[in-house]
Amino acid sequence: MEVTIREATVHDLPGILELYAQPDMDNGEVLSVEQAEAIFRRMSAYPNYKVYVALHEGLIVGTFALAIMDNMAHMGSHSGLIEDVVVKSAFQGQGIGKQMMRYAMDCCREHNCYKVVLSSNLKREKAHRFYESLGFRKHGYSFLVEL
Repeated sequence: MEVTIREATVHDLPGILELYAQPDMDNGEVLSVEQAEAIFRRMSAYPNYKVYVALHEGLIVGTFALAIMDNMAHMGSHSGLIEDVVVKSAFQGQGIGKQMMRYAMDCCREHNCYKVVLSSNLKREKAHRFYESLGFRKHGYSFLVEL
């Protein structure tokens, strides 16, 4: 399925929140549009931290966030961090996630990132197979402290 991927705008927030409400994302719990808008505006103040949407026939069917970070290590090379990847349940398995991840990786290449990373919960084995099919590989450990 062909989709258009573009940077999200504040007007996309209701559709993005609908995606986050899916059971495999945040179990139906989402911010209000007003709360999301305040966070979206703060995120927009970062130089290379953007939310993207995937559209099919004008409908938001997927989203992800991408941060391109500066580094003093690695000879100043940038790195990319992908977060909050979700595809609308009815559209999963149709190549939308693959197109979104390729788009994110292309953005990272354009910014001369030396790597792009993401994390995935250990229980999301289907997602792990998906990421591995795109060339991601398990590397090191991800550590978490719940605050």
